[in-house]
Amino acid sequence: MITLPAESQKTAHLRIALNGELVDVSFAPYQTVHEVLREDLNHTGTKHGCELGECGACAVLLGGQPVLSCLVLAQECESRSVLTVEGLGSGGELHPLQDAFADLGAAQCGYCTPGILLTAKALLDQNPNPSRDQIREALSGNLCRCTGYLQIFEAVEAAVLEIAEQNKKRSAA
Repeated sequence: MITLPAESQKTAHLRIALNGELVDVSFAPYQTVHEVLREDLNHTGTKHGCELGECGACAVLLGGQPVLSCLVLAQECESRSVLTVEGLGSGGELHPLQDAFADLGAAQCGYCTPGILLTAKALLDQNPNPSRDQIREALSGNLCRCTGYLQIFEAVEAAVLEIAEQNKKRSAA
């Protein structure tokens, strides 16, 4: 059996809006979004978890919706927007979810945190004032072995208040 160099296997090409910037990438046609993000685009915030779609560590937003990047072929993303944890903040500022997670100890080892942050962002984009049960349901596909989830739910609730306060200030200005 002959092993071909990795570059010669990159026969698929696509253009995506990665964290708001247009990116062209070549990759092997069998690669998942997760593999392309980490291996070809060096966006390592998207974590490698179970590769079975059971842990949520690899969650990204595809067209604003949370998806498990280990289960989506990169070819399915042509001309779509992909948001990773690296693109969550803007202008050098952390997103309110990131601030709240840091302030309230919602991230301990941090491995699950990128997927949880992006899933929570998708929830808040659709429902700016979710109940604790709605937060719990939205994050139910994201597994965390460290926190026991209470700090995570509290951090999302704190971010809801901060986002509302920021929106009120913008409206007054």
